[in-house]
Amino acid sequence: MKVLFVLTSHDKLGDTGKKTGFWVEEFASPYYTLLDKGASITIATPAGGAAPIDPSSDSPDAATEATERFNKDVEAKNRIANTTVLADINADDFDAVFYPGGHGPLWDLANDATSIALIEKFNNQAKPIAFVCHAPAALKDVKNTDGTPLVNGKKVTGFTNSEEAAVGLTAIVPFLVEDMLSNNGGIYSKKEDWAAYAIQDGNLITGQNPASSELVAQKLLERLK
Repeated sequence: MKVLFVLTSHDKLGDTGKKTGFWVEEFASPYYTLLDKGASITIATPAGGAAPIDPSSDSPDAATEATERFNKDVEAKNRIANTTVLADINADDFDAVFYPGGHGPLWDLANDATSIALIEKFNNQAKPIAFVCHAPAALKDVKNTDGTPLVNGKKVTGFTNSEEAAVGLTAIVPFLVEDMLSNNGGIYSKKEDWAAYAIQDGNLITGQNPASSELVAQKLLERLK
């Protein structure tokens, strides 16, 4: 199993002066779920080099077993500090791709031509493509071969409008994940705020929030077996 993880390179939370990036739990939980089953994992970002960690996801109240393991894992931390440039990645070399969330992807991966083309190639090859929380933002401009949005007519989930309101960032983010998925024709569903929820439609796997990251990884693993 060769799995590509794509992380954001974006670290600015709009004009707030605060930092963002990727959410540690959404990387760590799937990373270890797949690694422990023997997956070979490559980590890439649009800019290469160090992937920015959202400071809020590194706080004690966001800690999980997976984040605590990551914090003690010198090799994993080194890999986050030295990611591959996304443009140097070939989809043919991998069996699946996984996008962790955090607010960063709303600014860069949503509009990144390399990422868009990569997802389209994975999808055209019928390989699993998985996204959690804010990471479905990367699907915004991804198309099927017929030019329709990839999510059109597909069952999807992602960070909810009410969850965005709860963290007070509705007016800061460039768009709302729930609205974008629905506007692109996705059959959007969700559970209550912060509940673990993941949905699969063919090779497309999406999860609602940080708590859903392990569910997404399990579905990805099942698909790869």
